[in-house]
Amino acid sequence: MIRRLLVADRGETARRVFATCRLVGIETVAVYSDADSDAPHVEEADYAVRLDGGTPRSSYLRGDLIITAAQRSGANAIHPGIGELAEDPDFASAVADAGLIWVGAPPKTLGVLRSKRETKALVAEARVPVLPSFTDPSEVPGFPVLIKPDTGAGGTGLRVVRDAATLVEALASTRREVGGEVYCEPYVEDVRHIEVPIMADEHGAVIPFGERECSIQRRYQKIVEETPSPAVDPGLREELCRAAIVTVRALGYVGAGAVEFLLDPNGDFWFLELTPTLQAEHAVTECVSGYDLVRLQLLVSEGGSLPMPGPPPIRGHAIEVRLCAEDPAYAWLPATGTLHRFAVPDVAGRFRPLPAPGLRLDAGVRDGSVIGVHGDSTLAKLIAWAPTRQEAARMLASALTRAQIHGVATNRDLLVRALRHHAFRTGDVDTSFLDRRPEVFAPLLSAVDAVRLSCLAAALAGAAARRAGATVLGSMPSGWRNVPSGSQTAVYDGPAGPVEVGYRMNRHGELAGWWVRAVDPEELDLAGLGQAPVAADYPETVVVRAGDERVVLDVNGIRLTFNVHRVGEVSYVDSPEGSVALRGLSRFPLPAPDAVEGSLIAPLPGAVRRVLVVPGQRVRAGELLLTLEAMKLEHPVHAPSAGVVASLPVHPGTEVDTGELLAVLAPE
Repeated sequence: MIRRLLVADRGETARRVFATCRLVGIETVAVYSDADSDAPHVEEADYAVRLDGGTPRSSYLRGDLIITAAQRSGANAIHPGIGELAEDPDFASAVADAGLIWVGAPPKTLGVLRSKRETKALVAEARVPVLPSFTDPSEVPGFPVLIKPDTGAGGTGLRVVRDAATLVEALASTRREVGGEVYCEPYVEDVRHIEVPIMADEHGAVIPFGERECSIQRRYQKIVEETPSPAVDPGLREELCRAAIVTVRALGYVGAGAVEFLLDPNGDFWFLELTPTLQAEHAVTECVSGYDLVRLQLLVSEGGSLPMPGPPPIRGHAIEVRLCAEDPAYAWLPATGTLHRFAVPDVAGRFRPLPAPGLRLDAGVRDGSVIGVHGDSTLAKLIAWAPTRQEAARMLASALTRAQIHGVATNRDLLVRALRHHAFRTGDVDTSFLDRRPEVFAPLLSAVDAVRLSCLAAALAGAAARRAGATVLGSMPSGWRNVPSGSQTAVYDGPAGPVEVGYRMNRHGELAGWWVRAVDPEELDLAGLGQAPVAADYPETVVVRAGDERVVLDVNGIRLTFNVHRVGEVSYVDSPEGSVALRGLSRFPLPAPDAVEGSLIAPLPGAVRRVLVVPGQRVRAGELLLTLEAMKLEHPVHAPSAGVVASLPVHPGTEVDTGELLAVLAPE
């Protein structure tokens, strides 16, 4: 029996496991690095053990440190979470050898799953459909093909090749990038990513829990998941579940996992892989099945039998989105910083199956959390469960729109636009959903008047804050003078660049006029600022209330409320129209330093993972020079032009901040 459980993960994953442990009376142990010492999962555990090492690879992913932490804390079981340790057969064996209960798949099965080609061969022998794989370029029968690493997960190293001329070089370069063996298989386009979550006990029971639609992805990683799939009817569901059961039995799998498939428009499907973890998207399955999957996972690891006779019926529809600290408009670059405010409205439950339809939030962050480069980019998973798919999508989009997320860039606006898109509403999704619909990358707050009104609200709130802090006459209406006065102005860096906000108040404190105009950031000190544009066309606006945190405007007879949260020079403005961060600008900005010609600058903070060139080496335009690792993703740095590596001040393991020098290329 599990008495005390150490969870070898962090964030919302650890908190999710802890929630069930509290319910069933199991004591909990958290592990943490120095960067996570104040994280919520550390506070929620009964015990916590510090791990040496500043990066995940030197702390959370060190199996020896995890086992030592379990022994020191008196834990008699280890839950590996949903990361790399959960898929590591050597770690699973070491846990068992240490006399601890392993809450995961059997080490022998994990050893088989380590090789994708070996796994596919065994599954094919069980007569489950698989795509053929090739390692010899001469054997490839046609194009396009997808190059894949034989080991690893998370979409790393995948590359589409569409002609024979580039295949040999693509295989070689991918092999260098991943540092291991690769193979290729036919690249099937217009496909859905469908997975069947399963639970298997050591007594031979294998229970499928319907299917999950996971087709909306970025960089081959899921960001929207739902169950049931709008493309799967009862007959196809039965076929998929039968194939999943056969796969599990063929591989000797025990525990929680997901059998993943590709599904084409004709209803044909092919085995993709078996993921030996609970899966980040397990919450949608818990909603529609009514089962606590973590509780079942713990039961199975103790040698127990699954309590249900067969697949549970589907109750309604559930959709999950992954709210990530990243900027979709800039190639999904990770975002770092302090999360000054994190609030999602109308949440019915957290980290546990919901008793009734509603919103569930599994978050690893809170107000004040510091988002660094060494963790996963996922801040939270928000799940909506409703009687119908349309209701779930509407509920989820509404909650995301009204959420207050201040301090770091996120994919929130993209998620809302995706959920509200006609193609999503009609179930027309596949793995290229985002690539084919660039309109979902636009910010929610994009209408000109909506942006202008948010800027006005920020300026009015800023003026109210200054009045509130005034030592004399703080209650005087904004802009009041006993003689005619000029306009009140503020300059912000807005979504489309620097803007000046100006407004005039009459002697009664009423808005007499306002404007917002773009300005040149190099001319912020010119005398023209503060003068209203000649041809301004703005909606009729009345200031109903203007406090330092809340501004109510009547716009053409319709009232809008703007919540303004000011942190330093930044004003975060939330309204029914959307959200925006406005950074106050100085009238006299300092000049930016000049960069050395040929400099390659880090586009994001992170750690150098691989360096593939040396000083003096000639490189071609587009050649991969090095990779940066941030938030568990690798970001390639390519040569912008042909040249010679003149300087290379970094090496594997070097940590860099945004803007730091990575290399200098000199022309040949």
